[in-house]
Amino acid sequence: MDRTSGKRGLTTTSGAGGTEPLVSHSRRLGDASVGSIVDDADTARVQWATPDGLEIVGRGVAARLTAAGSDRFERVRERAREAFDGLEHDGPSVARPRAFGGFAFHDGHEPRPPWSGFEAASFVVPRVLLVRPPDAGEQWLTVVATDHGAAEELLEEWTARLTAGPAMRPTGSTPGVAATRRSTSCEEWAEQVETALEEIAAGRLTKVVLAQALTVTLEDPIAVPTTLERLRREYPNCYRFLLGADDGATFFGAPPERLVSKRGTNVDTEALAGSVPRGDTREADQRYVERMLEDEKFRHEHALVVEAIRDQLEPVASELTVDDRTVRRLATIQHLQTPISATLEADRHVLELVEALHPTPAVGGVPPDVAWETIRETESFERGLYAGPIGWFDAAGDGEFAVGLRSGVAHDGTVTLFAGNGIVADSDPDEEWDEVQLKFRPILDELE
Repeated sequence: MDRTSGKRGLTTTSGAGGTEPLVSHSRRLGDASVGSIVDDADTARVQWATPDGLEIVGRGVAARLTAAGSDRFERVRERAREAFDGLEHDGPSVARPRAFGGFAFHDGHEPRPPWSGFEAASFVVPRVLLVRPPDAGEQWLTVVATDHGAAEELLEEWTARLTAGPAMRPTGSTPGVAATRRSTSCEEWAEQVETALEEIAAGRLTKVVLAQALTVTLEDPIAVPTTLERLRREYPNCYRFLLGADDGATFFGAPPERLVSKRGTNVDTEALAGSVPRGDTREADQRYVERMLEDEKFRHEHALVVEAIRDQLEPVASELTVDDRTVRRLATIQHLQTPISATLEADRHVLELVEALHPTPAVGGVPPDVAWETIRETESFERGLYAGPIGWFDAAGDGEFAVGLRSGVAHDGTVTLFAGNGIVADSDPDEEWDEVQLKFRPILDELE
């Protein structure tokens, strides 16, 4: 049964209604049936994969951490300290319990359709986790409960379930697209961009990221985990995530951009802004890249993101390194990318860094407060978790977060996709429209 702590927003699951701290047991597994963990849409489920090869799937709720309002980052940290207080874990570090979830783009987010079940800040510590390390070594099964007896029973139960079925999940057929509906017409988009350009010309804005939503009505039900598997094949160097709410809504995506990764006092992040299509040939690819590198609009947009990240990290870092700018090539699009790393002066919770960095100018704008207000006044749909921080953290405050881009939320036979683009002084409404449509393609291609 569930018991709710004295602080609203923290729920832990207990078999006996006690107040014992969480305990976690782990076991090595060979091949295992991942599908039996994530294919059930009627329970909370998570999936997380990184470009370096770490893969985690989980289900059930050992603890749930939620919050809303402008102090939601701090409140989640407080509830995490309570949830993880006294945690016992007998496995290796790679198999440790983690809290998975994310933050909505706006702190005033309300969990209405298609975002039913997703609070402004919502994380779960899964009862069952299957972890495949980056080196593709042995998988680890981890279970979390409130006493050792329950954890041992859960471990035996899931060992049997995971080793009984086939290890690989079939990719399945695509659900098919019956109809699409845009939140923003081409004419409305042009008006929105022109309004933003007027604000930029008046000096009130330097950059703002405007987005669109595309609601896709499906011909058949979607199997989100198999859709993610197909995205893995097309975009192996992107993150992949799945966050399933209790009511069946599922937020998922394959974002290219890391927001922040923290291990102890070591921090890694990146600026990813400015994009052009892929070419049909290597030569065409290079022509697009040369256009991007020579274009003042692209260079300016990218520099704003680098500067903002540096400004946010410098006050808490003893060392900060901005690497050379490179080009990130994905299946359908190419981005300007600048890796950034830092050493913290003192250990901090990863959520402190997430709060400091969200939203970067790559998804919000400059200055942030004016950009946020412009987005609220301009966009006709609810961003929800789109463009928000999505990821995990552990009991030590380490963790990794991506930016919730190239994403969609599936609910009741539809998938709502989201995509946006940065508007700066030299932006052309028609070119920005074309670039946004390109960003819908990664998931839309896997639905058609």
